[in-house]
Amino acid sequence: MSRKQNKWKAGLVILFVVSLILGMAGCGRKQSAGTDYYIYYLNQDMTGLELVSYEPEADPEDPDAMIEEFLSLMDEGTTRVEYQRVYPESVEMEKYEYENHRLYMYFNSAYLQMSVTQEVLCRQAIVETMLQITDITGVFFYVGDEPLKDANGNEVGIMTLDSFLDNPGEELNDIQTADLTLYFASLDGTSLVCETQHIYYYSSNISMEKLVMEQLLEGPVSENAQSAIPPGTGLISVSVLDGVCVVNLDENFLVQNYDIQESVVIYSIVNSLSELTSVNTVQIAVNGDSNMVYRKDMSLSEFYTANQELVTEEGEDVEVDQESQSEKEGLLNSGE
Repeated sequence: MSRKQNKWKAGLVILFVVSLILGMAGCGRKQSAGTDYYIYYLNQDMTGLELVSYEPEADPEDPDAMIEEFLSLMDEGTTRVEYQRVYPESVEMEKYEYENHRLYMYFNSAYLQMSVTQEVLCRQAIVETMLQITDITGVFFYVGDEPLKDANGNEVGIMTLDSFLDNPGEELNDIQTADLTLYFASLDGTSLVCETQHIYYYSSNISMEKLVMEQLLEGPVSENAQSAIPPGTGLISVSVLDGVCVVNLDENFLVQNYDIQESVVIYSIVNSLSELTSVNTVQIAVNGDSNMVYRKDMSLSEFYTANQELVTEEGEDVEVDQESQSEKEGLLNSGE
């Protein structure tokens, strides 16, 4: 059974103890190698970042020498097949300036040709790599002589480690609660049904954006609603930066159920994520690629905002106890 509506109280103490024990074994951000420095690369399918431990040749107390060395490494990329350089060969960093503990990086116009997914990951990889250098407290990006702007047309400005949402190695640390407003398809597939879920879940490190997507993929509790997203769709990643949320789904998202209108599928995701204060616009990608049209009219290269006109029904107001991963695996192994 994938949902346990109104049964979360039973066994809560046991699950809390188990979650604390599991949390003690969780992994952190950095590898356990004997170095304090890492170079960031894209993973093979360009959906996330990989860290490679590195021992610099430059003097760590010489910021300019360290900047030059790290930039050279990121520009050269890596010979390891499981990693990719963070930006295409057409993208060049034309110059940089380092003053008052801040690093200013100037890229050519090809920088703007990257997909949103790759650009956000590229930005994060560069910033997190450079912020390891002594005395650098912030990084600015420019394209030509103009400050970099986000997908909403706002200047990105100074970037620090707090600029990026990241949840690697999610740990089961504590039992959390969240109130979510989710949008599912109506039974006839022509509109959206709004369902309110009061979630009890078991990872304090999971982002709200990912929690929303997991609950959408799990499906509704309301009897007057159905999941809009094609069954079997997997969530590869979800990230948000500067109010732009990028949802990366696997190829099963392209399996069509024509009983549900294409706009209902798209806005089920967009409306649900837009309920979060961190999200202004949403872009959807399939295996990291947003350069496609979903069915006939919905371009995935677009940045979508919520569309309340599609919402015609209210679903239930429910309490949901989200199963832990170990519970889900146990159910699968038992054949239930």
